[in-house]
Amino acid sequence: MSYIKDINLAPSGELKIKWVENNMPVLRGIGEDFLREKPFKGMKVALSVHLEAKTAYLCRVMEMGGAEMYVTGSNPLSTQDDVAAALASGGMQVFARYGCSMEEYEECLCRVLEVGPNIIIDDGGDLVNLMHTKYRDLIPNVIGGCEETTTGIHRLRAMAKAGTLMFPMVMVNEADCKHMFDNRYGTGQSVWDAIMRTTNLIVAGKYAVVSGYGWCGKGVALRAKGMGAKVIITETDPVRALEAVMDGYEVMPMSEAAKLGDMFITVTGCSGIITAEHFESMKEGAILTNAGHFDVEVDIAALKAMAVESYEARHNIQAYIMPNGKTLYVIAEGRLVNLAAGDGHPAEIMDMSFAVQALSAEMLAKKGREIEAGVVPFPRELDEAVARRKLKAMGVAIDSLSQEQADYLGI
Repeated sequence: MSYIKDINLAPSGELKIKWVENNMPVLRGIGEDFLREKPFKGMKVALSVHLEAKTAYLCRVMEMGGAEMYVTGSNPLSTQDDVAAALASGGMQVFARYGCSMEEYEECLCRVLEVGPNIIIDDGGDLVNLMHTKYRDLIPNVIGGCEETTTGIHRLRAMAKAGTLMFPMVMVNEADCKHMFDNRYGTGQSVWDAIMRTTNLIVAGKYAVVSGYGWCGKGVALRAKGMGAKVIITETDPVRALEAVMDGYEVMPMSEAAKLGDMFITVTGCSGIITAEHFESMKEGAILTNAGHFDVEVDIAALKAMAVESYEARHNIQAYIMPNGKTLYVIAEGRLVNLAAGDGHPAEIMDMSFAVQALSAEMLAKKGREIEAGVVPFPRELDEAVARRKLKAMGVAIDSLSQEQADYLGI
């Protein structure tokens, strides 16, 4: 029995899913292949990804391939109740509600694991972690899984290094058709979409402090620059910091950036990026957001402890009045801003990311028992297949190597 808010919300969710389906031609084509071939026939798939329309369409594509889907969200504030209802109304097992407590969130994760899944599709590593701690007796059922995020991959690599990862996990985030587009163009656009629709404030002329200059940080900084912001990058990696300088951005420690920033976006995948010492030096009206997977990058607990007063300034914006009289604003409780305060990445971008997910799952369904436990790279030939499908859908043709050229390159 599904655990959702209200099944009567389904018609609204259905419209959202139909919209993204029309704008996800690569995944739609894979779904047609799955419908013919049924690669997941007889298999249970547990999925924990931000539960909005694009994820819902991935779930339906997997179901077209014969999968018995058990679905939950990967963040309590990113679940869209009408989308969850739409999936449940079609008979899928869905366990997710917007704004649920952390206890309810973990219970939903448990519900999709206790069925004994064969394949796990994870976003952040929570399902895999629970499987290895609470449901170890069900591990023999697991053929393997796929991980969507940088944060999740960090956790998996730590498990693999310690020798505790008990089944193969495909590194979806490291596929070129995922991180080069989803992390850069998807995050870049969706973060600012969420900030602007939530605040209704201009970006031009403001100091935007972006913490972390990986693929996500590059995208956030690029879009900020394009809208006229004065962009500051904070980094711990000297090579990435140098790259940011060469890209034309100011680079400085957070202790200095905190004094200048109007808008802060953390996108590091690490904890303790903006802390009490930084709050003290921020200027009036500074806006704090996080675009990393977990809500640990902005120290909200310290901010609450420091504040002399707090109130909701606007929907999804909490104001904190500091002892010095200045007011700081936090969007979406410091959770993943583009999903907790927006609709996430554009459909055309997630078309590629979820195509990679679907093909990773298909690879596991066909060959997973032959793959050793540990972290598994996404095959280059599948990366190129996704790119070719996307180019074809966009009406773009490219050259091909002649045999002579291939011989010259040693291919």
